[in-house]
Amino acid sequence: MQHPVVIIGAGPIGLAAAANAVERGMDFVVLEAGADAGAAIGEWAHVRLFSSWFELIDPAARRLLEAAGTWQAPDDGAYPTGGAWREAYLQPLADLLDATSGGAVRYGSRVVGVGRAGRDLLVDSGREADAFAVHVAGPAGRERLLAGAVVDASGTWTQPNPLGADGYPALGENENAEHIAYGIPDFSDPVVAARYAGKHVAVAGKGASAQGVLVGLARLAKQDAATRVSWLLRRPSVGDAFGGGDNDQLEQRGKLGQDARAAATSGLATFVTQFRTESVAAQGDGRLSLGSVNGQQVTDVDEVIVVTGFRPDFGFLSEVRLDLDPTLGSARALADQIHPDHHSCGDVAPHGYRELTQPESGLFLVGMKSYGRAPSFLAMTGYEQVRSVVAALDGDLEAAGRVDLVLPETGVCNGAAAFDDPDDVAIVGGGCCGTPVAVEPQLVTLGRSGPR
Repeated sequence: MQHPVVIIGAGPIGLAAAANAVERGMDFVVLEAGADAGAAIGEWAHVRLFSSWFELIDPAARRLLEAAGTWQAPDDGAYPTGGAWREAYLQPLADLLDATSGGAVRYGSRVVGVGRAGRDLLVDSGREADAFAVHVAGPAGRERLLAGAVVDASGTWTQPNPLGADGYPALGENENAEHIAYGIPDFSDPVVAARYAGKHVAVAGKGASAQGVLVGLARLAKQDAATRVSWLLRRPSVGDAFGGGDNDQLEQRGKLGQDARAAATSGLATFVTQFRTESVAAQGDGRLSLGSVNGQQVTDVDEVIVVTGFRPDFGFLSEVRLDLDPTLGSARALADQIHPDHHSCGDVAPHGYRELTQPESGLFLVGMKSYGRAPSFLAMTGYEQVRSVVAALDGDLEAAGRVDLVLPETGVCNGAAAFDDPDDVAIVGGGCCGTPVAVEPQLVTLGRSGPR
């Protein structure tokens, strides 16, 4: 390969791709928009992961770090926070990769365009033989790099889904942004705690992140009994919103679901079901009123926390040819296995370069971005993806096709759309996670006598 492999993103999957490239003697450049390795993870550094260290360290990366002789491997059985993941693994790995002959990790380098050198999207002739032209906005301004292949591991963190149910911001969502947060706030931060303690907080979303928010707010409620939550769910019932519990092979995920259930059903939340946000309006007293497309209103809201997932950014890939699932925006070959409406319990088949190959030869979307809007991605999935992809780029198709991955069951059997019709609950309930437990909407408050 005449030009290096350009890897977009110095997160766990991008750095794993670079580690595999080192083992194969391939030149590479990692381009990271942030100021350091795992910059996006730094924005949720306080959150503890569901996966243990054993699942969070790429095998090739581990071999490189151990061979260097200066790395202290963490306890394989422990569960780190995002911050610990960065400090103990990602940054040491990035430093090592940057010092490797033929490799570079560049920070503050945002990819703003990927195309074929000298050929726009319409040109067919000679396309596959030409290098990629990667346009980068960096510390020295705009530059153009030539690449023999491009591995896009940029993830989805920069594009959270909006509160609005149409897929766009709700009316008034942007105008009231000072009262709306996206993701999991760090409730241990005194400034953040002061923002939410004693307030009426609307939480939108039903996944693990929403559960983490409920648990965090429950802790605040022990300090200030006036704290209360309206939990906004698009489905007709709470159903399996708390996950698989003891049936969840991701132990910490199962525990989180149990903790969230205990917090919510012991006095924390008002469950507001079938709520699809249409509008956010200021009431005039500093509070907000949220309106649903079906006419429901949640009033006197002080703060809103939106945990409705993320979506990939394809804007800088407009001059390359992609084959994506029209619903998820994932690699098309993965869609049926990962769609949250009908996939369950870790049933993603082992996959690698074949499933991730795009019409643009030499371009691969990997990691969370390969899943599009589907939320059920695991780091170990991405590590296996890039092992296969880099082997294929090196011409070793035997190794590239030798994909062997056993995923733990997620404990989540039913997607949101399955619950749009209440009659579907009986049809899709059960499965490997057991029958969903119905929790009727109820008004409860959490006082100082709540769970300790």
